[in-house]
Amino acid sequence: MTENAPVTGTGAAAVLVLEDGRAFRGRSYGAQGTALGEAVFATGMTGYQETITDPSYARQLVVQTAPHIGNTGVNSEDAESRRIWVAGYVVRDPARRPSNWRSEKSLDEELIEQGVVGIQGVDTRAITRHLRERGAMKAGIFSGADAARTDAELVAAVNGQRGMEGSRLAEEVSIDSRYVVEPSDYGWEGEPRFTVAALDLGIKAMTPKHFAQRGVRTVVLPADSTYDDVVAVGADGVFMSNGPGDPSTADAQVALLRKVLDAKKPFFGICFGNQILGRALGFGTYKLRYGHRGINQPVLDRRTGKVEITSQNHGFAVDAPLDGPVTAPEERFGRVEVSHVCLNDDVVEGLACLDLPAFSVQYHPEAAAGPHDSAYLFDRFIDFMADAARSGDGSDDLDASEVSKAPTHAQEEN
Repeated sequence: MTENAPVTGTGAAAVLVLEDGRAFRGRSYGAQGTALGEAVFATGMTGYQETITDPSYARQLVVQTAPHIGNTGVNSEDAESRRIWVAGYVVRDPARRPSNWRSEKSLDEELIEQGVVGIQGVDTRAITRHLRERGAMKAGIFSGADAARTDAELVAAVNGQRGMEGSRLAEEVSIDSRYVVEPSDYGWEGEPRFTVAALDLGIKAMTPKHFAQRGVRTVVLPADSTYDDVVAVGADGVFMSNGPGDPSTADAQVALLRKVLDAKKPFFGICFGNQILGRALGFGTYKLRYGHRGINQPVLDRRTGKVEITSQNHGFAVDAPLDGPVTAPEERFGRVEVSHVCLNDDVVEGLACLDLPAFSVQYHPEAAAGPHDSAYLFDRFIDFMADAARSGDGSDDLDASEVSKAPTHAQEEN
C-alpha cells in the first residue's frame, strides 16, 4: 500500500518501502540511490548530527519524529565518530538553509558528501505509528532511477536483505588500532588519576571526554581486543561501549569480560556493554519490538527511587529477573540485581553486581545528544577504581608504560 501524503521537496522522486509492502513517497534528500536497513524511529527534537554519527545506528534507516531537521546545519565539532553511520535518513521538513553561527555546511550537503541516501517530504508521524504497531522492520529508501522500479521489485529488494537478528556489527564500526585520550586534552591539570581500557564496540567521542574531564586517561581498543591487550595497557578499570548489532553474536567480548570479572577488575558498561555484562553473568538477551531511541526515555533507579530522563539507542535488551537480587546463572560471579528499569515498559536498564566491582546501564549517560541526568555514573566508576587501588584488589602486574606507546587521540584523528 502506498501512502498518498502530499509529496514535497525539490529533489528527485524517492520512496521508502517497508517489508510488509507499505510505501511512503517523497523526494530525495542527501545522496540518490538505494539504502537498505532496518527502519527505526528516533524521538529526539535536537541532536540530529550526534544521532547520525552514532555508530549504534549502523545498518539502520532512521526516521526522525521531529518534523524540522537540519536547522542548525552541521559542523566538525559535534560529530560523535569519524563518519555518518545511519544507512539511510528519513525526515519530514528539512531546513531550506541552515542558520547557526557554528554551522559549516548544510545537513543535505553532508549526506551527499558521505553518500548517505535519504528521503524528505514524507509523513514521519504515520511511519512512526506504523512501526510502533508492527515493530521495527526491514526497509529500503529508493531515489532517482532506483525509485522507478515496480513496487514488487522494491519489496523483493527490501525482503532480500539480512535482518538485524544475528548480525555482528561491532567489529565493522570499531577502530583498527588503539588510541589514547589524555585528561590534558580536555583541561585537566596534573597527572592522570587512573587509566581505563575502553573497548570500542561503537564508542562515541563524548565518552572518553567525560573520563578525561575527570582526570582519567582512556585507552580505546578495537572490538576484537583480548584480555592480554587490556593487561598490556595497565588498566585500572575496563569499559565496554555502546554499539550496533545482536549481542548474541558477541562471544569474544563476553569471554573477555568474564576474565575481567574473574580478576575483580572494576567494570563499567553502557548499552551494548550492558548486554555483554548480562551475557557474561549468564543471562540471555532478546530483540525489542521497536526499541528505545531518543533523548527522553524515563528510567527508574530502583536503589534511590529517582527517575532519570535518559538518552537511549538500542534494539536489544537483557533478559534478567526484576525481583532480585539473585545469584547470577554463572554462579562464580555471585549476586546481581537489576538496578534500573524503563518506566515505559519495564525493560532492564541497568545491572549491578553485588559481590564484584561491576555495573552497567542500557542507556547513554554520556548524553550526546541528550540530558545530563546520568553523568554521575562516570564518577561511580571512578570510585570503584579508587576503592580497588586502596584495597589492592584486581591489581594484576599491569605494565602502565605500554600506554605511552599508543597514539594519542589527536594523533589518531590525524
